Amino acid sequence: MREMSLTPDLVALCHRDIVDPGPDGRWTAISDEGYGELAERLERENLGQPLWVFAYGSLIWKPEFEAIDRQRATAFGWHRSFCLHINRWRGSREQPGLMMALERGGRCDGVIYRLPDGDRVGQIERMLRREVSSFENIDAVRWLPVKSESGPCRALGFWVGATGERILSRRPLDEVAGILARACGHFGSCAEYLYNTVSHLEDFGIRDRNLWRLQQLVADEIRSIHGSAAHRADGPCGCAR
Repeated sequence: MREMSLTPDLVALCHRDIVDPGPDGRWTAISDEGYGELAERLERENLGQPLWVFAYGSLIWKPEFEAIDRQRATAFGWHRSFCLHINRWRGSREQPGLMMALERGGRCDGVIYRLPDGDRVGQIERMLRREVSSFENIDAVRWLPVKSESGPCRALGFWVGATGERILSRRPLDEVAGILARACGHFGSCAEYLYNTVSHLEDFGIRDRNLWRLQQLVADEIRSIHGSAAHRADGPCGCAR
């Protein structure tokens, strides 16, 4: 693994204690019944096949579900993008953040996880509750054809091809870096999210060129924001440790 410019010490400078502001009233919350119905629909669509989940961001390093197998896999025709505007979780209403979704074009190398065969409806519902909180974003949960180490298969993906006012597409990387270096919510900072994603992709031998460049830009932005504190985090020589 190459040494990242964005270090845990620099990420720590972005942390602030934020109180959860609660749901955004602009969106329609999914009811318990709605989650159950969507989970049952996805299980029917799976047609009795092994249930694979495509992870390209936080699901890689914090899946919060049990898996009986995992493999590297590629989704062609999609790429990672910090395009999802958030004012909660890792952002606030005073300083909104950005999270990743999959947008059209290119390719995305990630990891597929196979879930156990028992209680699959319950497992799907658990993931839905983690990933999607509003009715308006249900369409961003979809099946993706992927090519894995053992051949082609279909996997469940989250925040795939999302549309609407929450999606801020094709922002320059330096603009995205400025947002990620500043945004923090009750779940943590956007810088932490980026650091964890890049470092865990490296663990799987995956190098996303845009994310690697972005972590360098975010590190530089944190140094410009925090001045002497960032210099101390870098160490006595002024270089990232």
